[in-house]
Formats: sequence, structure tokens, C-alpha cells
Amino acid sequence: DEHKAGTMELLATRPISDVSIVLAKFLAGWVLVALALLPTLLYYYTVHSLGATVGNIDSGGTMGSYIGLLLLAGAYVSIGLFASSLTSNQIVSFIIALFLCFLLYLGLDNLASWSLFGSFDFLIQQLGMSSHYVSMSRGVVDSRDVLYFFSMMAAFAAGSVTVLQSRKW
Repeated sequence: DEHKAGTMELLATRPISDVSIVLAKFLAGWVLVALALLPTLLYYYTVHSLGATVGNIDSGGTMGSYIGLLLLAGAYVSIGLFASSLTSNQIVSFIIALFLCFLLYLGLDNLASWSLFGSFDFLIQQLGMSSHYVSMSRGVVDSRDVLYFFSMMAAFAAGSVTVLQSRKW
């Protein structure tokens, strides 16, 4: 929307690097998602304290799910940021981001389940987000899963920076 509003030219003329612009937009989106998830902790507290047996809830699984959800949301925000850097149309950007998120979450997992690639099926499944999030939602916060999500965030943020810099060429 910066192109239509004319604020992109203002940002480009300021002594702010493209990396700073992308990082600020990414962090703003990620914080917004985290603030939207914050009230849902009330559900956890309610189930924890009002259950038939107080504390009869899988706290590890719940906290792992929250951590996984925050990391998944960060990956989605960076994918959305990348898609919005590709085009100035918001609807096209939404469709691109939706397609990429669907492909990375369910598409690669389903492709691997068809057993088309033999021994590479496990690798294709591990490239998808679903297996990493499901692992974390069980309460197992593995460094491989955390590294996967941070690398997805970094890769799509770097793609956004590259697209921003290519417009100056």
C-alpha cells in the first residue's frame, strides 16, 4: 500500500536501509499476532483452574503449541511481507501469500505422502511447516523445529529485501 499512498518514496529518501524497513514491518506484524494471541491464554487459565481436577491439562503441549503458533505466525508474516513486496496490488499479494502458505504447510506434506520420490519423501515432508508445527504442539520444542521456522522467516525477509533493492536497479 506504500506505493499507492506515496509513502514508499518517503521511505526510500530517508537514511533508512531496506533491511531496516523490512525488519520493522516484519516485527510490527509479528507483535500484532502475538498481541492477538495473548487473550487466548485466558482459555488455558480457565481450563486449568475450572477443570474437574484442577491442573488436569497438558501444560507442556499447550505451551509448545503456543510457541509453535508464534513461530508459525512469524513465518506467515514473513511470507505475507514477501508477497506484498512482489506486487503493489493487495489482492494479488494476498493470493500469492495464501498460495505460498498453503504450499508450505499442507502441500509439501501431501506431496510426500504420495510416495513419488522414494527416499526423498522424508526430506520433502521436512521442508513443509506441518511436521515441524505438529512436533512442537506435542510439547517437544526441538531446536531443529525452532531453527526451521527462524530460517523460513529469514529466507522470506531476505527475499523481501532483495525485491525492494531490485526496484532501485
